Amino acid sequence: SKQWYQRRVRGPLLVENCDYNKDTIPQLQRVSNFLKDCTGFSLRPVAGLLSSRDFLAGLAFRVFHSTQYIRHGAKPFYTPEPDVCHELIGHVPLFANPEFAAFSQEIGLASLGAPDDWIEKLATLYWFTIEFGVCNENEDLKAYGAGCLSSIEELENCISSKSKKLPFEVDNIVTTPYPITTIQPVYFVAPSFNEAKRKVMEWSQQIPRPFTAHYNPYTQSVELINKRSNCIKMIRDLANEMKTLEDAVMKLVD
Repeated sequence: SKQWYQRRVRGPLLVENCDYNKDTIPQLQRVSNFLKDCTGFSLRPVAGLLSSRDFLAGLAFRVFHSTQYIRHGAKPFYTPEPDVCHELIGHVPLFANPEFAAFSQEIGLASLGAPDDWIEKLATLYWFTIEFGVCNENEDLKAYGAGCLSSIEELENCISSKSKKLPFEVDNIVTTPYPITTIQPVYFVAPSFNEAKRKVMEWSQQIPRPFTAHYNPYTQSVELINKRSNCIKMIRDLANEMKTLEDAVMKLVD
């Protein structure tokens, strides 16, 4: 996990730009401003847990609802509820990574307009990926979930023989119960982080709803693709992007 952070997560930039240090707690607004510059995500403080639907909907708009309280000093290595340490150490560095941020947003977009039973499935999928995701990398077991990366006890547990490791099959994941106040007994191991993303995106296409949700980064809003005119507009936008890319490629020197 340390190497994963060094390669894909902007840890040093958080120290430089967000005042990450061992003596003080970074201010959420400062961290939020930094994330906005990196990936368009922002933090929105909340006083407690939200419903699964409300929380996932926030991700669709690149908004992460963040807690503000901190775990008790008597037990610094694990907290049964998400606290500011979990948010700042686990989630924030990952949201600064465009690849991971996009994955989180896609789960949020998939939740918009989904029936209640599918929201429950998406929440479970979020739990076993964004929170407690594990994958193989160069034949080594690596944690990419924020719940693992922000807890020494959880991280040790997920890579030890004490916990159960199952193949990353989405149909099995979404029906698996999980504890929310104790160390996880089960983790689903993907062949790679990219493979986990691919399987989640393929599965989400089964969600019964009469539209597709698309995030427009220019207006910072979600557009519903449910009309022919919407599709034509997207095709034109993509054509303009492809023209820009083609122009860039033509200017490259072999």
